[in-house]
Amino acid sequence: MAEKNLSSLSAANAVRIEALADSIGAKLHECYQCGKCTAGCPMAGSMDLMPRQVIRHLQLGLLDEALHSRAPWICATCYTCSARCPHDVPISELMEAVRQQAERAGIRPIRRSHLFTKYFLLPLKWFGKNHELTLTMFYNLASGRVLQHFSYLPAMLKGSKLKIFPARVKNREAVRRLMENCEREAERI
Repeated sequence: MAEKNLSSLSAANAVRIEALADSIGAKLHECYQCGKCTAGCPMAGSMDLMPRQVIRHLQLGLLDEALHSRAPWICATCYTCSARCPHDVPISELMEAVRQQAERAGIRPIRRSHLFTKYFLLPLKWFGKNHELTLTMFYNLASGRVLQHFSYLPAMLKGSKLKIFPARVKNREAVRRLMENCEREAERI
């Protein structure tokens, strides 16, 4: 990483970082960089910044660098990092909050990742549970990769691994309301 003059960072960054941390109840100063989050992260090998480094960037006021990192987009939100943290820093929620802030700013370091998130949730709203065929169809159309997984289709249908018609839960309206509440909460972050 290139040298950075930390004394020249804007006060606006500090305010934005504090608001981001407060929105999820995180106390960034409690992270003392032990590295347990990174050691347990199953996705660390694919990240440009390790989970502890994302926190360190935020501690130092390097918000733009954190927002442009691929790490929040790669994070599987498995909560291994949060479970291992000796100070209970909500690292998974922090990664999600950074990703959402980057999304709102139009920063997408990984092409198409926002499309997957968007279309992953669509079948949940419609059917009350996910439907892989609907997800794949919409994602492939939106990403311009119409036939990307087409070769897998016959074997998956033959082996009953994929259903053509989605199953519906009994109270899918309750699932839809729950998702709408989550979306409203996410907008506040």
